[in-house]
Amino acid sequence: MFDIRRQFPILGREVNGYPLCYLDNAATTFSPTVVLDKVREFETGYRANVARGVHRLASEATDAYESARASVAKYINAKDVNEVVFTSGTTGSINQLAFGLEGSINPGDEILVSTLEHHSNFVPWQMLCQRTGATLRLIPVSSEGILDLSAIGELVGERCRIIAVTQVSNVTGDISELRTISAAAKRVGAKLVVDGAQAVPHGPVDVQALDIDFYAFSGHKCYGPTGVGVLWGKSEWLEQLPEFMVGGGMVERVTVSGTTFLTSNQRLEAGTPPIAQAIGLGAAVEWLEQLPWGEIREHEARLMNQLFRDLNTISGLRTIGSDLNQPRMPIISFDIEGCHPHDICHIADQYGVALRGGHHCAQPLMDAVGVMATTRASMAVFTSQEDIETLVVALHKVVEVLR
Repeated sequence: MFDIRRQFPILGREVNGYPLCYLDNAATTFSPTVVLDKVREFETGYRANVARGVHRLASEATDAYESARASVAKYINAKDVNEVVFTSGTTGSINQLAFGLEGSINPGDEILVSTLEHHSNFVPWQMLCQRTGATLRLIPVSSEGILDLSAIGELVGERCRIIAVTQVSNVTGDISELRTISAAAKRVGAKLVVDGAQAVPHGPVDVQALDIDFYAFSGHKCYGPTGVGVLWGKSEWLEQLPEFMVGGGMVERVTVSGTTFLTSNQRLEAGTPPIAQAIGLGAAVEWLEQLPWGEIREHEARLMNQLFRDLNTISGLRTIGSDLNQPRMPIISFDIEGCHPHDICHIADQYGVALRGGHHCAQPLMDAVGVMATTRASMAVFTSQEDIETLVVALHKVVEVLR
C-alpha cells in the first residue's frame, strides 16, 4: 500500500502542523500522478475542442476524449462504448435522465426510491413526480439505517415505472441487494436506475451482470477530476431519451424551419463537453482497473475491523448502518452523544484529520435514524493503518474537549 500512497502528491502535505489524515473520500478523493499528468498532457499538448476540427490538435483531442469513453466502457463492462455519455457528474446524469424519462410517466404511475438515497438520486425523482402527477414511493430503512427489502414485492406494483437506488450508501457504506431489486423491476417492466457514485471507486463494475437499465457516477469520487461524470444506459433506452440540452455538437442539420439531431450518444452531450476532465477520468479508471483489488479489499477489511473495534472504546458512540457481518464498503458514519458532528470535524481538523460532518445530502435517512447529522469517515485505496490510529486518537481528544 506504500507504493499506492506515493502516487498521491497531496498526501505529503501537513494540516495545522500534522501529517494530513484524509478520510473524506466519499465526498471527493484525490487524483494519482498518472491522472494529473494526463490532464496536464491535454492542457499543454493538444488542448482543442473535440469532434469539430480537422487540424492536428483537434484530432488528437478527439482521439483522447473517445479513448476515455472506451476506457470507461471497459471499466464498467458496457456492452457498447456508445452506451457511455459524459456528463457533469452523478447529479447531472440523474437529472438528465429524470427529464428524459418524463414523457414515459403518466398521472398515477409510481416511482420507487429508497430512503437512504443521496439527494441527487432522490430530489430529481421527487420533482418528476410533481411535474407528472406520479406517486413517489419509498423503500424503507430500519432504525439502524439498513435498507429493508422485505416488502419489495408489494412496493413494486403494476404502476411502477422507475426504481432508483444506490449501489452503495454514501452514509453507511452498505451495499444494496441489486439483484433482488432488479428482479422486482423486471416483473413489472420498470426501469432500474442505479447511483454508482460510491461503488465505482472500489473496483471495476459490471453493469451487464447487475442487470440494470441505467447507471450514474462521478469522476471526482473515483480518483478523476471534478466536473465530469457518466450516464450509462442500455442502447435501446438511450436511443429513446429525448435531447435534454440542445445546441452545438449534437445536431445533424439546422434550418430556419427545424433541426434534426445526431443519433449517437453525442446527441446527449450538447455543447463543448468537459474534455480535460473526461480524459482525466479515462486515465483514472485505467489506473483503477490495474490495481490489485484482492489485496486492497483485504487491507480495507483489516482497517474496518480496526476502526469498528476502536470506535467501541468511545462511550456514547453509535454507528449507523450494518455491522461488519454484512457486505459493505469502507464508509462509516457515527453519532457521539453530546457532540455535534460539525464540532467533531472542526476539532479533528486541528490534528490534521479530515472528516465529513452533516446530513451528507441524505436527510430522509437522517430522519429515519433519528439524528440531524452524523460524522463520516470514508477510506480510499491509500488509507493506512496509521490513518485509522490517528483518527481514533483525535476522536478521544474531541470527546475530552466537548464533554
